[in-house]
Amino acid sequence: MSPTVAVVTDSTAYLPRQEISHLGIITVPLQVVVGGRALDDVAQIDGARMSDALRKWVPVTTSRPTPQRFADAYGEAAARGAAGVVSIHLSGKMSGTVEAARAGAEDSPIPVDVIDSRSIAMGLGFPVLAAAEAAARGATRAEVADAARRCMDSTRSFFYVDTLEYLRRGGRIGAAATLLGSALMIKPLLHIADGAIVPLEKVRTAARAIARLEDLAVQAAGTGPVNVAVQHIDAQSRAEALAVHLSQRIPELVKTSVVEVGAVIGAHAGPGMLGLTVSPQL
Repeated sequence: MSPTVAVVTDSTAYLPRQEISHLGIITVPLQVVVGGRALDDVAQIDGARMSDALRKWVPVTTSRPTPQRFADAYGEAAARGAAGVVSIHLSGKMSGTVEAARAGAEDSPIPVDVIDSRSIAMGLGFPVLAAAEAAARGATRAEVADAARRCMDSTRSFFYVDTLEYLRRGGRIGAAATLLGSALMIKPLLHIADGAIVPLEKVRTAARAIARLEDLAVQAAGTGPVNVAVQHIDAQSRAEALAVHLSQRIPELVKTSVVEVGAVIGAHAGPGMLGLTVSPQL
């Protein structure tokens, strides 16, 4: 029997397919425009292909889904037997996706709560999973939304980029623009604060940056049970090594996952990005 509350998200959560299928999560793709051709994130283009395009200086942009695609997703939820929807999306400070979801909700045949996660990637993914797990237990729409918000409030994300150039090109650099003057001399550590990408620290080498990223995750984990996602773009070996180190340093680590994020994040962060998201087990 399907849950009475459906959970909808967008492709930038980059959740594993098995999680999406098992929990019945409906995913609406953002689009990536590569050399003038519009492609659905994940389904039609992945991070590796995006990295290749960026290295070749092929023009790349991203765009939010249309409100109609959200209306269709909410209609699909109703057809599955859901009585309501909780729709959780990437930060409104990074994309107009959440506004498109709200517009689509106006044409939904069932009630929809739209939530701005104020994050992206597994900073979005963990709240989506928390919501979907609550829905699977038979929670009400308000309880499902509350599960997502509680997870959002306790989840932290940090990331490293090899260069700020791709963030600059995509216009998503925000306050991190203050680092551009010395971008060639540093390996920036960034984090997401109140839905925006902001600078955290300046480190001189990649090795030191990754070591510091690890330290930040350990500090954020504390002594309670946590889940950790190591995210990357075209940096599988670095990500796997980081996951091993964290498994040895975080005392109450429940689960570690290594996730290669897709083309939308790849278009803005560029190849070599490493991200860490720490989410307490609530």
